Amino acid sequence: MAERWQDEPWARDLWWRGKTTRRRFLSLSAAAAGAVGATMLVPPPWREAFGQAKPYKIGVLQPLSGVAAAGGKTALVGTQVAAERINKSGGINGRPVELVIADYESKPDVGRRKAEKLVVEDKVDLAEGGYLSNVCLACMPVFEEHKTVWMIGVCLDTTITTTKCSRYVFRPFDYAPAQAVAFAPYLVNKMGKKWHIAYLDYAWGQSTRDAYVEQIKKAGGEVVGGTGIPLGTADMTAFLSKITGNFDGLFGIFFGANGIVMASQAYDLGLTKKYKFAGDGAIAESTHLPALGQKIEGFVGINRYVPVLDPPLNTPAHKKFFDESVAALKKIDPSGPLPDRYVQSNFEAMNALKIGMQKSGFRGHEDTMKLIEALEGLEMKEGDDFPQGDKTMRKEDHQAFVREFIFDIKNGKHHIIETIAKEKTIVPPACKFV
Repeated sequence: MAERWQDEPWARDLWWRGKTTRRRFLSLSAAAAGAVGATMLVPPPWREAFGQAKPYKIGVLQPLSGVAAAGGKTALVGTQVAAERINKSGGINGRPVELVIADYESKPDVGRRKAEKLVVEDKVDLAEGGYLSNVCLACMPVFEEHKTVWMIGVCLDTTITTTKCSRYVFRPFDYAPAQAVAFAPYLVNKMGKKWHIAYLDYAWGQSTRDAYVEQIKKAGGEVVGGTGIPLGTADMTAFLSKITGNFDGLFGIFFGANGIVMASQAYDLGLTKKYKFAGDGAIAESTHLPALGQKIEGFVGINRYVPVLDPPLNTPAHKKFFDESVAALKKIDPSGPLPDRYVQSNFEAMNALKIGMQKSGFRGHEDTMKLIEALEGLEMKEGDDFPQGDKTMRKEDHQAFVREFIFDIKNGKHHIIETIAKEKTIVPPACKFV
């Protein structure tokens, strides 16, 4: 049975229309017979160009329904843009890439089942994706048990590459401790000494809160209070209205629809007028700005990616990524949102896999350990594959370090205030592979 998201207009445009019929697609290879209920991407012209070359099957986990659906669909665009580029340029090691996409419905238990299906029934060679940290944590043991490499595309929970790290799991972007090291000095020295942290009360929000509490204190500041709000809370007024006291700034740790609700209701309650307003850049992603309007003006955040073509992001590689992503995003949202960090990190996650597969001569599961060794310590250079900038995949914990951008919102747009070099975001590894 097909997954429900496949019937949505945006999905038909992205994966089916003008490419091939379901019947013809399933006849392209015997391996595809096991993929009923999943979606694969290799348009017919590319299939003909590759002849009889066996495709690499890459499983992709994203929340395409449920509370995180909007972000999941955006994240999927990054994977799609990278896969299209890879196939148009000759594939990987002369073989095309096929994406086997699974919707985990924004639920950890569903995510674990879908991960199991990808590796056992669909027999993917490796996997990419993620988004919700609690789902990533639920799925990691599946990929470890089946000795399958998983390149996470979004999840930021600190423990993924610390206390719960796995030899089979990689994170090719930043995480909370690195962001906090980069941002805390600015918060304390240029915005205020005393902070109250409001956060999404689940894995990512809790670990990010802990990282900022530690680094704000190290920078000479103080966290005087905290307010946890459950994931998916439609009306946060009951929580936000209790935030009072003598402090300088309100720091938010939210994303997606939750971020829009938090910023909007904090404004309505007068909190962002009374206190300086800062937080994780996910609150003010480009896809949120139209909904927030004037309510997000003056917000100061940190992010690994902001959709501007100003220095140091005024490069041909970034312009190319930017334009391709905007075109793809229009298929989901006709208003044409700009790419956000979810598009960027999934795009670069696919390219990290590509580089590792080329470097190791990866053929399939029999070469999994060769792929792992090729990815450990991988240096990724700024260019078409990595428009965000240089990054390093640390061998000890499979955590990447990237440059960070401190920005503010003025007139509904991102403006870079400071660029923090990746070397200044590094924190010691806290992982021991079993």
